[in-house]
Amino acid sequence: MADELDTALDRAAELLRSARSIAVLTGAGVSAESGVPTFRASDGLWEGHRIEDVATPFAFQRNPRLVWQFYNARRANVGTVKPNPGHHALAKMEGRWGENFTLVTQNVDGLHRAAGSRNVLEVHGSLYRTRCTGCDEIADRGLEPLGELPTCPACSALLRPDIVWFHEPLPEDVWEAAALAAHRADVLLVVGTSAVVYPAANLIPIARGVGGAKPEPGKVIEFNLTPTEASELADVGVYGPSGQTLPRLCERLGL
Repeated sequence: MADELDTALDRAAELLRSARSIAVLTGAGVSAESGVPTFRASDGLWEGHRIEDVATPFAFQRNPRLVWQFYNARRANVGTVKPNPGHHALAKMEGRWGENFTLVTQNVDGLHRAAGSRNVLEVHGSLYRTRCTGCDEIADRGLEPLGELPTCPACSALLRPDIVWFHEPLPEDVWEAAALAAHRADVLLVVGTSAVVYPAANLIPIARGVGGAKPEPGKVIEFNLTPTEASELADVGVYGPSGQTLPRLCERLGL
């Protein structure tokens, strides 16, 4: 098993050394190693509620207080955790490729930015931000306490988390930037995601140039605990905790 991992890491490093442009897609598995719950594991319940009952626009219309209780709990949890070595390894890689490195994350915890990543596209939003249901103003509130039913300082309408809920589209500008980064990438790293949540999972076939959309198909390297839906489209599979495998990759790259 150790030999297989070393061989996969060597192959991954080889592909990256010759790459001019890198894109990364990360999911909940990256932050799970920092102690951020995935909410989709085990029974998928939070205090007896289905995730769909606290993470949809319909849930917010029905019971905004409960939804805010849920997200205030998530905000409080994020305040207790720190980026792990996997987050820091990706920040080091951005330092190597600079503006030719784009990190697309499905996570809303802000840990990539806390680790030093700068070119980050948060396709599912952020726990740090609020959006007004009246004037649509988006504000970065950090992790300050917001109360059970926070209201907009500008228009007094009810605030909601700036999170993409089930049944809502991704922000068009963020998604277009993510798709363009995947299209341009010589190599796409898929890290800590099951690749079953769409449209984010579409970045994999976009990077591969499925359907002849790219003159030169990009390579895909998967980093996960075990093989996933993305594995059959991956050129290399690196299996193990990303908090361990990504730093080992950086060592091979001299970062």
